[in-house]
Amino acid sequence: MLAQASPWHAHAVQRTAAGLAEPLAVPARMEWTTRPGQGPGTDVLGSDLRGKQLLELGCGPGHNAAHLATLPQALGSVRAGETPTGAHVTGIDLVGLQIRRARSHYGRLNNLTFVAGHALHYLHASDQRFDAVYSVFGAVGLVAPEFLLPAIAQHLTPGRVLAFSVPHPQRGGRSPSGDDRPRRDHVILPDRTRLPIARWEFSTDRWERHLSQAGFWLTSAQEFHDPRMGHWPTTLLIRARKR
Repeated sequence: MLAQASPWHAHAVQRTAAGLAEPLAVPARMEWTTRPGQGPGTDVLGSDLRGKQLLELGCGPGHNAAHLATLPQALGSVRAGETPTGAHVTGIDLVGLQIRRARSHYGRLNNLTFVAGHALHYLHASDQRFDAVYSVFGAVGLVAPEFLLPAIAQHLTPGRVLAFSVPHPQRGGRSPSGDDRPRRDHVILPDRTRLPIARWEFSTDRWERHLSQAGFWLTSAQEFHDPRMGHWPTTLLIRARKR
């Protein structure tokens, strides 16, 4: 019921109605921003991801997870006769329809698991440890950070990476939140309907404070622009390590 009441469910319903979910070719790169081909790729998560355990919070139709699950890394370390393998990726999404789409697109791939559920509930129920956790316009920024970030930290050993991209708090001429409360935003559906959502829109300094309180240290913060959306920055990409 929680997922079906979500604007993201309405978004997935319209996307599903617009076309069949069918097997897709694996994307050639990982995307962190609103502009395909812009910015870094998998290196944000580590230099060698072969066999690593990764968790995506808010995987949507599974494009990034599929790329990571099939990406051969550090080929020089593969022994003769050995088949290089990508990371082992678990993708979580609140909306069951998105998980159905992801499985239809990429369910044939090894090393890839898609699970329907709330990110925070999954983290509280799971005892699995991960080598990196990431979110691309996903759960980070849409779930209260004072609850989500400590829950993520519980699943990472010291030195492991959390990386997430969120809509830039200054996009369209906005100002970052002046406190820790969420701000009103909206989801634009394929039919152009706008549905309200709550989003935490922090400056880098405020994200750093929340990360520090959860047991992380901030290692980088990058902002990116999409010329199609004006001259304001559109994406903020944060990378942190568990202390």
